Amino acid sequence: MLYFESLKDKFALNEKQLNKFVFYYEFLKQENQKMNLTSLISLSDVCYKHFYDSLILKEIFNFNTVTNLCDVGSGAGFPSFPLKILFPHLKIVIIESSLKKINFLKQLASHLELDNICFFHQRVEQYDIAKNGSYDCVVARALARLELILKWCVHLVKKKGYFIAMKGKNFQQELEASKKIIKQIRVKLVSAKTLELPMELGTRTNLLFQTE
Repeated sequence: MLYFESLKDKFALNEKQLNKFVFYYEFLKQENQKMNLTSLISLSDVCYKHFYDSLILKEIFNFNTVTNLCDVGSGAGFPSFPLKILFPHLKIVIIESSLKKINFLKQLASHLELDNICFFHQRVEQYDIAKNGSYDCVVARALARLELILKWCVHLVKKKGYFIAMKGKNFQQELEASKKIIKQIRVKLVSAKTLELPMELGTRTNLLFQTE
């Protein structure tokens, strides 16, 4: 329980939230034996490279100020499910192209008793154009190059809303390559926060953009 206790201390989790993360890990480990949900399945990797990596977004953005969140390419639920556990008021929309991952997330949501989560099995490029400008905040984690995810995702964000791109240590190169699209789609970079994961498990940079 050491890894979970460190999450509890870092993010001020209550016992109910902590138990949800424990179940999340056990269910992910169980279902990952049947289908390839994630290559990172050790307890330390899941706690720090998935859970911690998702929850640390609270240091770049105040999720208490928004009502809904769209997670593009959620995979096994990161970052939206950890954020939903920490911020239960959030209404979550998940866009995921893998049906097996959608089915896993539906089961997980039921087990964790997480409400107000909608699932869309499709690629973000094919997502309903009527949903443009629908979301307070959109997030994408390890989905594609920054210039591509900006093109795919920013139109989903409300005016004066936010887009969060979760990137690695080479974010500066991607930012440089994205200057043209940033100007075209009229967004501004509000913040870039780089952090080291515990146990020297890697470097992350979270980029916060706001639409005009």
